[in-house]
Amino acid sequence: MSSLRRLAIVVVVLAASFLVRSVRLQADRDVGVQADRGSRKHVLAWADVRNGYQHDVISHAFAVIERLGHESGAFDTFFRTDSQLVTKQPIRFATGTGIASGEQFLAHNLEFFDAIFFFGVREIDLTPAQRADLLSFVREDGKGFVAAHSGATAFFSWPEFGEMLGGRFDEHPWGIADAAVVVDDPRFPAMQRFPPRLVVRDEHYQLKDFSRDRLRVLAHLDPATLDLKRPLVHRTDADFPVAWAKTYGAGRVFYSTLGHDPELWDTVPIQQMYFQAIRWALRLVDGDATPLRR
Repeated sequence: MSSLRRLAIVVVVLAASFLVRSVRLQADRDVGVQADRGSRKHVLAWADVRNGYQHDVISHAFAVIERLGHESGAFDTFFRTDSQLVTKQPIRFATGTGIASGEQFLAHNLEFFDAIFFFGVREIDLTPAQRADLLSFVREDGKGFVAAHSGATAFFSWPEFGEMLGGRFDEHPWGIADAAVVVDDPRFPAMQRFPPRLVVRDEHYQLKDFSRDRLRVLAHLDPATLDLKRPLVHRTDADFPVAWAKTYGAGRVFYSTLGHDPELWDTVPIQQMYFQAIRWALRLVDGDATPLRR
């Protein structure tokens, strides 16, 4: 056999071996991806705004949260702009609206999810059973609830929701304005990538019905950077929290006023604040939520 022919045979054998090895490696990777996906948490991104102000930022905020969860492998995000999934009951569809074979549409209820990322607004149409299931999802099941910006304007007619969240919206006296955000607890996961002091241009909220004795304020507005003589400024103690964490029964709750401006969601401090807050709510990372003295 000529040396040229032997060389050709060697090349063919090596190529075949490389191809088999590549297929095996790809199969291993595929199995790994499936395993990773199976171990990811499930987050319901819920923004029912049918009865209130439509924040244009919501789509971008959801996209950012979905990307961070997917790229990190921490969680998968499921978007809904209605409240159908906010129930522990089986979700059924009327006869004739399903698949031709008679199967029901795929619809996950709260039992499927590990946390909710909430960007809703004002009064949302939930049945009494749905309201009970939402509270139980956090309080009894030990799941997570992370609310952004307008989440504090929701359900004014429902006192238990305010108790779970920790406080209520009380106007935005300054409109869109620059104000300094000061971090109270730099060790909490959501604050670890946030500068100790950062001037943020946003629609800054004034909050009410909260108590530092019942939650851990993580960041606040420096009142020296605010016009406290504006007509809608109601607080006399100059206490303007920007972010807090608390427990509600067995569950974990995080809220931040920040996030009205779409450009904020492209900055590291805001992205990492909400991403790490969700990880904390999912119990993927620990953080102290006991009340912190002012």
